[in-house]
Amino acid sequence: MLVEDDIDLASAIVDYLALEGIECDHAPNGLSGFNLIRRNRYDAVILDLNLPIMNGLEVSAQLRAQGIDVPILMLTAKDTLNDKLAGFSAGADDYLVKPFAMEELIVRVQALSKRRSGQVNKLIVCDLEFDLEQKKARRQGTPLKLSPTGLKILEVLMRESPQPVSRKRLMQAVWGDEQPDSNSLKVQLFNLRKAVDGEARSKLIQTVAGQGFALRQEEGPA
Repeated sequence: MLVEDDIDLASAIVDYLALEGIECDHAPNGLSGFNLIRRNRYDAVILDLNLPIMNGLEVSAQLRAQGIDVPILMLTAKDTLNDKLAGFSAGADDYLVKPFAMEELIVRVQALSKRRSGQVNKLIVCDLEFDLEQKKARRQGTPLKLSPTGLKILEVLMRESPQPVSRKRLMQAVWGDEQPDSNSLKVQLFNLRKAVDGEARSKLIQTVAGQGFALRQEEGPA
């Protein structure tokens, strides 16, 4: 995702990325970029600092506040230390000063796309919050009593939300190569559902037929 209000520069970046085999969506202002990043899963975000409606610092800070861990490369014409510190403080992972060489942009984007950002310390899905530093979860402000394994499963589901996660991937993420029988995951999911959805009106943990499990808002009647 490229969020850049300079249309000529944006077109040049999108075209150059395409030559490198990288697909790129484009948003011309901070608000539209923020909404697209929230709805879609991107490998990396190229984010201009000076944007209309929402500037780059606001976009980055809001994404991190919502637990979105996509790596962010911030573009700016400013080259002072304070500007860079402000960008990193708002959740950026890397910084590139304009004007820049397209080759350097590609190298940085490729490096960022291989990992998720370490700038996130909280995951949020609807009224469910997960504090990654304290390893504690809350629903509607109420602390949830979860086992370490339940917390691992919840973290995986929240990071992938609203997309489904397969049973195989869940077991690999939680137990690695030394996996127990499939009943163990069934029991853990039962306990997780009871803790997360037991007292709530809307159910967040959904079984997706043929795909696995997803953490997302329950769909109402058609």
